[in-house]
Amino acid sequence: MMPLPPLALYVHVPWCVRKCPYCDFNSHGVGRNASLPETDYLKALLVDLDADLPLARDRELVSLFIGGGTPSLMSAEFYRELLTGIAARLPMAHDIEITLEANPGTLERGRFAGYREAGINRLSLGVQSFQDAQLDALGRIHSGRDAEDAVAEARAAGFDNLNLDLMHGLPGQTPALALEDLERALSLAPEHLSWYQLTLEPNTEFHSRPPKLPEEETLWDIQDLGHERLEGAGLARYEISAYARPDRRSRHNLNYWRFGDYLGIGAGAHGKLSAADGDAGLIIERRWKVRQPETYLRRQHDPQGFLAGRSRIEENELALEFAMNALRLVEGVSLSRWRAATGRSSAMLEARLSRARQKGLLVKDADRLQASPQGLLFLNDLLALIGME
Repeated sequence: MMPLPPLALYVHVPWCVRKCPYCDFNSHGVGRNASLPETDYLKALLVDLDADLPLARDRELVSLFIGGGTPSLMSAEFYRELLTGIAARLPMAHDIEITLEANPGTLERGRFAGYREAGINRLSLGVQSFQDAQLDALGRIHSGRDAEDAVAEARAAGFDNLNLDLMHGLPGQTPALALEDLERALSLAPEHLSWYQLTLEPNTEFHSRPPKLPEEETLWDIQDLGHERLEGAGLARYEISAYARPDRRSRHNLNYWRFGDYLGIGAGAHGKLSAADGDAGLIIERRWKVRQPETYLRRQHDPQGFLAGRSRIEENELALEFAMNALRLVEGVSLSRWRAATGRSSAMLEARLSRARQKGLLVKDADRLQASPQGLLFLNDLLALIGME
């Protein structure tokens, strides 16, 4: 029988102060002075988890990630009770990574010590830029100084595992301005840096009213110079847009990219679960919860529950699903792991792999499926060339 992959848990908190114009996540702006339904949402999350427990079958959680929205709008007591409730329902690895996304604005910063005491051991700060003009253009509610102050307060609260989210390719941004952002980030000595290009996603304000972004040649210069600077500062790239110091790679995101399983609770949360299928391998299913917070809160009293949809990953889709994740990793994946995860022979890939290697998109290694530096930049082209149907 094929062993089940590691299991993680994702918790979604859907509220934020103001919806950013580039954001396509399930987030709902409520303003600065809104009173959030913490007690009701906590109850709903635990009812949601209870409904999903038969899918977990007492499997150990290797990581827990609380995303949003702006999860740091919720109180430390909310997370203390939430983590206590989760631990009572599922076993946790002794060294489990528990990440909370936080906004650097002054509204939430005073809570960092409480979050650490509640059991959160990794903080991810949505900085995006240290330049106030860019932050204003991005619809952010904090300043560059707020971000620096938030890091200092996080360190004082005892956080020794800190990620900074930083964007590049911003409206009017030059390579010099992009590098200035990186220098300010590096001066704060984060253990992890997520450095990714601004993209105009459907169903966002920026998509309907796009700002003027840098020309393609400028974007390439930013990418090349920034990558060189980050590597030189001791932050090794391990995924397309993720850099980390030794032993500080995000376990939760690695579980995604290695095609691990994860439960998803909260409004709009997604999950992926595997179940044994006798000697045939694994049945893999994606599941997602209702998106609107008000509907989600009502569903805890509804026989229909929180589930909005579910979809089985069919055998002919599995190879592409696996590759879309594994090829994001700089290290790629061994072909033996490929065969074990997809149940398909690597012989079917040989001609396609040869074409991709000839074009310089794959590393020339007969035992690995690994994108070259060029392939990481053109991942969609690589996936199309390999095919996976």
